[in-house]
Amino acid sequence: MTDIAILTKDLTKIFGHITAVKNLNLEVKKGETFGLLGPNGAGKTTTVRMLNAIIKPTSGTAIVAGYDILKQPDMVKRNTGLLPETPGIYEKLTAREFLIFIGKLYDVERDILEDRVGDLLKIFELENRADDLLESYSRGMKQKVLIAAALVHDPSIIFLDEPTATLDPASARMVKDMIKLLSEKADKTIFLCTHILPVATELCDRVGIIDRGVLLDVGTPKELMDKTGTESLEDAFIKLTGRERKEAAELLEWREPLHQ
Repeated sequence: MTDIAILTKDLTKIFGHITAVKNLNLEVKKGETFGLLGPNGAGKTTTVRMLNAIIKPTSGTAIVAGYDILKQPDMVKRNTGLLPETPGIYEKLTAREFLIFIGKLYDVERDILEDRVGDLLKIFELENRADDLLESYSRGMKQKVLIAAALVHDPSIIFLDEPTATLDPASARMVKDMIKLLSEKADKTIFLCTHILPVATELCDRVGIIDRGVLLDVGTPKELMDKTGTESLEDAFIKLTGRERKEAAELLEWREPLHQ
């Protein structure tokens, strides 16, 4: 258990007559970048919200950073950082003010907070714009600030929900470089949700394929291709889900857009 960052036990969430996540059993190792790959509506965001103790499961539970999401939700939140799919940002604050505000919400000690914010601004190459209002930032720069905000309380696990989905290619490249930096230099466990195949292939040590709330398989991209007898992660997804190629192509973005 000491090398496991996330362990789920029959994690299930039902909304009315819809089963969003069904009997999810998953292990994520400490220090790895794990990708949950699936189309919109597959259950990725619901999974992330349960693992961050934002919503309670209908049944089952999970241990995140050593804490039970049902019995110790506050400790789970103190040890995780989350960049949601549709994050909020206060555009009338500067980047520095925003990060300090988030740090205070997490009760980061005052004598630590300002130095940590300064370090994050430097790491994300934002120090020259640190005191400009966020409303003047590009979308890619705002995303960097939001990732920094997810790190300000120094969590051991970072959840990133579709971090590049709405970005132009240049901004997406910038954010992917930041994710690589966190994985390689900061010794963080990263849980990445995406429906964009190149992102999963480029960034993730292992991926889990989820569809209609069910986790179908887990492994490295090569392991999944070998297991399904296919030559690409796209074909592995199609084979595992039983979807037709045209349907799968509409659900998953196999290529990132060339322009906005």
